[in-house]
Amino acid sequence: MLHAAYAPSFCLTYPRNLHYPHYLTKPSAKTRFSVRCSVPESNNGAKAEYTPWLIVGLGNPGNKYHGTRHNVGFEVIDSISQTEGILMNTIQSKALIGIGSIGEVPVLLAKPQTYMNFCGESVGPLAAYYRVPLRHILLVYDETSLPNGILRLQPKGGHGHHNGLKNVMGHLDGSRNFPRLAIGIGNPPGSMDLRAYLLQKFSSVERKQIDASLEQGVQAVRTLVLNGFDHHVNKFNLGQKYKYHKV
Repeated sequence: MLHAAYAPSFCLTYPRNLHYPHYLTKPSAKTRFSVRCSVPESNNGAKAEYTPWLIVGLGNPGNKYHGTRHNVGFEVIDSISQTEGILMNTIQSKALIGIGSIGEVPVLLAKPQTYMNFCGESVGPLAAYYRVPLRHILLVYDETSLPNGILRLQPKGGHGHHNGLKNVMGHLDGSRNFPRLAIGIGNPPGSMDLRAYLLQKFSSVERKQIDASLEQGVQAVRTLVLNGFDHHVNKFNLGQKYKYHKV
């Protein structure tokens, strides 16, 4: 017998023996299993099917790390969860997950609870279990090479010395061919230690920039899920590159 949660027009599933965090309530709805989303019919009367997306925010679990630079990936997932009404209420493969949809496309949101350097231990098994192809695994993470609050959406890339990305790649057979949304957090000032900088909270000015970027990130993810990497993404990246430049 399987246990999963219903969502409008589709369902994704998970096994009955999943563990729930002690501070969350179990879903009461009866559920079933399916990997794809089926919409009743398209213009020509045929059923339309959508491949699900696995959207993973990278960060560290616990209140100690809440609001730190290294946890902006978690914040984007929280923003998507709130905007799309997707409850993050289940633990699977060492990750806090939520199952829902963006438009009619099924999505699985995930926040690995393994700590940053081991987040691939969640991403690899989740992708395998739900049979999500590489092109539909979106990683959201912090990026020091980008100015604070600047976003960049790419279809693939390297790890750029980001330990979380490096670990995920290792659990995806070394592949780099998966999408990623980078959130700029800037470089540490002067000779400040990088680790200390990553685990530091934002200044009030930086926080305002990050809050604005979270809204923009949600819209970028929505556009990607619904349209793929089209001209909208190129336009988004260009707008982000120059958004602090006053004309």
